[in-house]
Amino acid sequence: MGKEIGKEQKKGTTAAKTTAAKTVAAKTAAAKPVKAEEAVKETKAAAVMDTASAALEQEEALYQERFQRHLDELKWLYMEMYDNGSMFAELCDNLHRFYTERNETLKTLDRSRELEPGWYKKNDMLGMMFYIDNFAGNMRGVESKLDYLEKSNVNYIHLMPFLDTTEGRSDGGYAVSDFRKVQEKLGTMEDLESLTAACHERKMNVCMDFVMNHTSEDHEWARRARQGEGEYMSRYFFFDSYDIPAQYERTVPQVFPTTAPGNFTWLEDAGHYVMTTFYPYQWDLDYRNPRVFNEMMYNFLFLANKGIDIVRIDAVPYIWKELGTQCRNLPRVHTIVRMMRMIGEIVCPGILLLGEVVMEPEKVVPYFGTVEKPECHMLYNVTTMATTWHTVATKDVRLLKQQLDTVNRLPKEYLFLNYLRCHDDIGWGLDYETLKRDGMEERPHKKYLNDFFQGLTPGSCSRGELYNADPVTGDARFCGTTASMCGIEKAGFEQDPAAMEKAIRQDVMLHAYMFMQSGIPVLYSGDEIGQVNDYTYKDDPNKAADSRYIHRGKMDWGLAGDVDDPSTVQGKVFQALDQLEHIRKREKVFMSTAAAWTVETWAHGVLCICRAFEEDKLVGLFNFSEEDRTARIHETGEYVDLISGQEMGALEVDIPGYGFYYLKKKG
Repeated sequence: MGKEIGKEQKKGTTAAKTTAAKTVAAKTAAAKPVKAEEAVKETKAAAVMDTASAALEQEEALYQERFQRHLDELKWLYMEMYDNGSMFAELCDNLHRFYTERNETLKTLDRSRELEPGWYKKNDMLGMMFYIDNFAGNMRGVESKLDYLEKSNVNYIHLMPFLDTTEGRSDGGYAVSDFRKVQEKLGTMEDLESLTAACHERKMNVCMDFVMNHTSEDHEWARRARQGEGEYMSRYFFFDSYDIPAQYERTVPQVFPTTAPGNFTWLEDAGHYVMTTFYPYQWDLDYRNPRVFNEMMYNFLFLANKGIDIVRIDAVPYIWKELGTQCRNLPRVHTIVRMMRMIGEIVCPGILLLGEVVMEPEKVVPYFGTVEKPECHMLYNVTTMATTWHTVATKDVRLLKQQLDTVNRLPKEYLFLNYLRCHDDIGWGLDYETLKRDGMEERPHKKYLNDFFQGLTPGSCSRGELYNADPVTGDARFCGTTASMCGIEKAGFEQDPAAMEKAIRQDVMLHAYMFMQSGIPVLYSGDEIGQVNDYTYKDDPNKAADSRYIHRGKMDWGLAGDVDDPSTVQGKVFQALDQLEHIRKREKVFMSTAAAWTVETWAHGVLCICRAFEEDKLVGLFNFSEEDRTARIHETGEYVDLISGQEMGALEVDIPGYGFYYLKKKG
C-alpha cells in the first residue's frame, strides 16, 4: 500500500506540473504580439518556472528514493504491531506532507549530512544544556547570547523542556500540555524557528526534549478522556476498577516511591484509574493504539521542521507497557524507536535521535540497534557519570577504570554523551557486586556518598542536598553543581584562597578527564564559570519541594563578565576549559572513532586513559587525590604535555594533587 501511495503522490505532482505548463503554453499562444522586451520577460519567466519545476521534481525524486528505501521494513513493523492498513496509509500521506512543508534551508542541511553520515562523531562537538528562562529569560534572549556560546566553544545547545506545560504540575517541563506550543514565558514557535535558524548560521546544533511516554493531565487528549470520550480514553490506560492496576503493581517498580508512590492515580471526577508511572499529573500514553503512535510521530516531525537537530527521547525504556512485566525495556520499545528512526531518515535525515536510557553501558547497547537496523544515534553515559563522583569521594579509580574498559570495548559506531553534571539528580546506580569485593556494601556506601557530598564527612569540601530520600530503604539521590561538589562554594564562603585554588584544580581536572572519554562532552550551563548552588529555589512554592533546583539556578551574567579576568574564579575556570576545548578540537585523537583504553597506574587515586588515532597517541593522567601521586605506567618514548608544553618521559610520572597531564607522544 505504501508503494501505491508513493506512486500516486508522484503521479499527482507530475500531472499538476504538466497541466500548469499546458496552461502557460495556451495563454502564450493566444496572446497578441507583444513588444520585444515583454517577450524577453516572458521567456525569462518561463525559464524560472522550468528551473523551479525541475527543482521540485528533483526534491520529489529524492523523497521517493528515501521512502522506497525504508518502505518494506516500516510497513512490516507497523502492520506486525498494529495490523491497520488505513492508519499506515495515513502515516505515509503525512510523511510526504511534512517533507513538502520542510523549508529549503533544512532540506539542504539534510542533504549535506546524508553525504557525511558521521558528521556528529568528530572531535569538534561540544554541548551545553540549560533551561531557557534561567539562561537568558526567553528564546529571544538565548539568541542574543549566541556570541557568548561561541566564545565558550559550544556548537550544540540542549534546550531543556520548553513546550507548553502547567506551572506547578510540570516536573521541570516534562508534563507537556501542548506539543505544538512554546511556554508563553519563553516565547513562540516563531521565536524557536528564529533561534534555530540563527544557530544554523553559526553551525550550531539545537537539541530538545521530546516526551513520548506521557502527556500532562492538561493536554487536550487527557481533558477529553477525563470527560469520558472513549476515543481519547483509549489513548491512555484507563480502568474502572483496581483489579487490573493491582496486577500491574505486582511487577512494575515504582519510580518515585516516596514523592509519587504507585503507578496509578484514581480520578474521582472520572470514576477511573489512570496509569501514571512518574507523577499523578503525567498520564502514560498507550502505544498499543496506532492513533497514539501516528500523532506522536506527527508532533516529532512538526518540531523537526522548526529546525531542531537533535531529539532527546525522554524515558525511552518506559514507552511500551505489558501486563505481567516490569514495563521497562520491552521488545516493542525497540520497534517504536526503529520506526521513528526510519521516519526521520525519510522526512528529515539530518535529525539525530538521543535516547535517555538510565542503565549501565553494556545494557543500553540494544538502544543503538544494529549497524543494519539502527535505532538511537546517541545515548547518555549515565553510569560513568555516577561512578566518576564515587571516585571523587573514595579517591579510588578502580571501579571507574573498569567502567571505562567496558565502554571502550563497545563498537566505535556507538556514540555516548558524556557529562559531569546535568539537570537531574545523581542516582548511585553503581556496580555494587564489584564494590562488594572491595568491602563496600550497597546501603552503607550510598550513605557514605550522600554524607560526603553534603559535606558531613570530615575532610569533605562538597556542598549539596539530597533528593527523594527514602527513610525506609535509606536510599537517596544527590543534587549539586559541579563547582559546589568540588569545593568552590565552601572555599568562597570561607574566603580561603588556598582551598579555592585546590577546588578549581579539581574542577578543571574532572573536565579534562571528561573530555578524554569517547563521545560528545556536554557542559551544564554555569559549569564553565564555576557557578555554585542556588538555594533561592526554596523561596518559590512551585520549586521548594524539589531540591534538583539547587543546581538549576539562573545564569549569573555578572560573573560571566569576568571570564577574561584570570584573577577571578570565573576567569580561571573558563580559560582552563577554553584551553582544553581548543586542544580537543585540534587533536585528532579525540575523534569518537579513535582507539581508547586504560592503563594500570599502580596508584589507586590516579586514572590513566590512552587514545590513538592514525599516527597520534595521547596519554591522559588524572589524579583524583588531593595528595601528590606517582603513576608507574611505563609508556616508552618521549612525550610533550599539551597543557604546559613541557617535554617529559612517561615511565613514572609524578602528578600533583588534583593535577592532570595530556601527554602527546612525539613522532
